[in-house]
Amino acid sequence: MAQLKALSPYSSLNLTFHGPKRDVLQHNFKVSSNAKPTISLLRLGAKRSDLQGDELVVNARDIIRTSRSKAIQAVLSSDTEVETHEATKRKGLRGHLNKVVLAYSGGLDTSVIVPWLRENYGCEVVCFTADVGQGLKELEGLEEKAKASGACQLVVKDLQEEFVKDYIFPCLRAGAIYERKYLLGTSMARPVIAKAMVDVAKEVGADAVAHGCTGKGNDQVRFELTFFALNPELNVVAPWREWDIKGREDAIEYAKKHNVPVPVTKKSIYSRDRNLWHLSHEGDILEDPTNEPKKDMYMMSVDPEDAPNQPEYVEIGIESGIPVSVNGKKLSPASLLSELNDIGGRHGVGRIDMVENRLVGMKSRGVYETPGGTILYSAARELESLTLDRETMQVKDSLALKYAELVYAGRWFDPLRESMDAFMEKITEKTTGSVTLKLYKGSVSVTSRTSPYSLYRQDISSFESGKIYDQADAAGFIRLYGLPIKVRAMLEKGI
Repeated sequence: MAQLKALSPYSSLNLTFHGPKRDVLQHNFKVSSNAKPTISLLRLGAKRSDLQGDELVVNARDIIRTSRSKAIQAVLSSDTEVETHEATKRKGLRGHLNKVVLAYSGGLDTSVIVPWLRENYGCEVVCFTADVGQGLKELEGLEEKAKASGACQLVVKDLQEEFVKDYIFPCLRAGAIYERKYLLGTSMARPVIAKAMVDVAKEVGADAVAHGCTGKGNDQVRFELTFFALNPELNVVAPWREWDIKGREDAIEYAKKHNVPVPVTKKSIYSRDRNLWHLSHEGDILEDPTNEPKKDMYMMSVDPEDAPNQPEYVEIGIESGIPVSVNGKKLSPASLLSELNDIGGRHGVGRIDMVENRLVGMKSRGVYETPGGTILYSAARELESLTLDRETMQVKDSLALKYAELVYAGRWFDPLRESMDAFMEKITEKTTGSVTLKLYKGSVSVTSRTSPYSLYRQDISSFESGKIYDQADAAGFIRLYGLPIKVRAMLEKGI
């Protein structure tokens, strides 16, 4: 008899299937308060981890969990064990590993990696998928795809709240922007995914992790530096740096040879990465920097030309450098960002077209959509104009450049970034208040800013005479401040 056991509301939802999915509805469920975590997890269906309503919906294909304020935790267990893929006992073509946790998307590349790992390392493969806000369509049918490829298990974790709270918001507070434009959407997502992979590897007893990143990109570095930092004993397998597969046709042939169903999804002409923060576009015509992006390429935002003819005002509430509310409504981190993505997207806000320097040395051209993030960066910067003095702001801005470099380069768990983050947290303690922004046809402009800790004093700044600032004092200040300039000029003129 299967049991549904309630766990602590503060840990990730863990659902373990030990029976055929078609039999889920035939079990009776009981709630218990003292369950132990299991090593296998499955989580599907929730758009965000803090959706409204206390509900556990069970059907033959999915288990969907939502909650009002705290996550409902559950473990599904059964006396009936289903057939699992046995680890190959013999050594693979390249060596032997016991169990590998693979970063899995369900696309052609990762579907092929599953049998390739089994063939070359004689191992069991646990597929792992992180929900960082890429959309429910990306999660549909993943378990069937993974097992059809030869995986023994699929693990799905909802990391949206953790992603926004512990990765996006610290970067926002720091003002981290890479090469003047890029708001680090992919860069911030990789360490949260890699960290979860390390956790899953421990839970399932894996001795290795694997990813499908190519040898030309930044992501291979971001994943592997996180693995090194959090568990240096794990073996890391990067098939694209090892195998003979050169492209899509080779991958399809390999899949047919190993009886792996080729995903029937339409091949996009662009390489895209989507999460709750942004959507990136690379490849095809974008590889030529002289080409203008096509209008139908964008997915998160309308063309500014087609945006409403009336502006929309949005108020962002911030506490100690961290956004907490939209238009007076307090929201969880993921919900707040999702709300602003909708608002900014309909006004064509947050489109960036840039040529950037990849970590591996080459230049690449990418187009990014970051509607909610663009709004939040504008709000944070405007509030800091009230709460930070000149010297502090200059130091913060200089450190923000290095902070962005570290994040882009995959050094999230580097002690330097962590130390810089402590600095950013300290100097933004008083960055509390609200900012009202005007959104209109792709633009974001500030209309109002207020803070209980504002350093702006109207009685000092006013052109009217006041008691605090005596304009006559400026004469002595100018003479002292300009003394080095005056002395140099006297030297040059022989005075």
